[in-house]
Amino acid sequence: MKVLGHRGYSGEYPENTMLAFQKAFETGCDGVELDVQLSKDGIPVIMHDEAVDRTSDGKGLIKDYTYRELCRFNCSYPDKFKDAFDFQKIPSLEEYLAWMKQVSHTFVTNIELKNSIYYYGGLEKKVIDMVRSFGLEDRIILSSFNNASIVNCKLMAPEIQTGFLIETCIGNPGVYVREQMVDFYHPNLKYLTQEHVTSCMENGIGVNVWTVNEEEDLRKVEAWGVQAAITNFPDRGVKAAKG
Repeated sequence: MKVLGHRGYSGEYPENTMLAFQKAFETGCDGVELDVQLSKDGIPVIMHDEAVDRTSDGKGLIKDYTYRELCRFNCSYPDKFKDAFDFQKIPSLEEYLAWMKQVSHTFVTNIELKNSIYYYGGLEKKVIDMVRSFGLEDRIILSSFNNASIVNCKLMAPEIQTGFLIETCIGNPGVYVREQMVDFYHPNLKYLTQEHVTSCMENGIGVNVWTVNEEEDLRKVEAWGVQAAITNFPDRGVKAAKG
C-alpha cells in the first residue's frame, strides 16, 4: 500500500505549503495529495478552499486575486498553528512540480482539481500542459469531485492516471469507474467497505482512500487491498505500511 500525505504533512504543518510537502517527503511516504485552483490571472495555485480565509491571514476568494496578490498572504494557517511557523507563501503548481521533479524520481502526486464548487474554465488543460512540460505524466493522478471534469481529463491526456473522488458511496463502484475509462476510485474512508474494494479489484480499478489517520484504520484498509491511503500523518502511514 502506498502512503500519500494529505495536503502534505498537514497534521503537523500548514497544509498545502512547500513546508508541508517537504516534511511529508522526509517521512519516506510515497507522495502527496494537493489541491489546485486558478488565480484571477489564470495561474494554477495550491490551496484547498475556494477562499483564502481559513488557512491564511487574507480574506476573499482565490479567483478574485492575481497570483502576485495571493503571494502577499501568510499561509501558515495562523488560526491552527498560531505563530509556530514563519511566513508561508501560497505555492504555484509550477513551483511544486519543479520541486517534485528535483527531489525524487519516484515521488507521486495526486492533484485534486477544485472545480466542483466553482468551475474554473480551462483548469484541466492548464494543469495537464504543465504536467507534460515537466515530463511527470507517469507520476501524477488527477482527481476531482467533479467527475465530468475527470472524464474530460482522460480524453485530453489518456497517458495520465485519473480518479473519481466520491464523498459518500455508490454501489458497485468498480463498474462505475471502469465504464468511464478512469483508473481509480477515491472514496471517503467513512463510507468505504470491503465490498467496494472487491468491486474495484474485480474491475481492474485501484482504490485510493481518504483521509486515513488512525493506525488501526491504516492497517485495515491495507488488508482490504487498497492501492493508497491518503493521510494527514504520513509518518503513521509509513509505519503501518511497513508493519
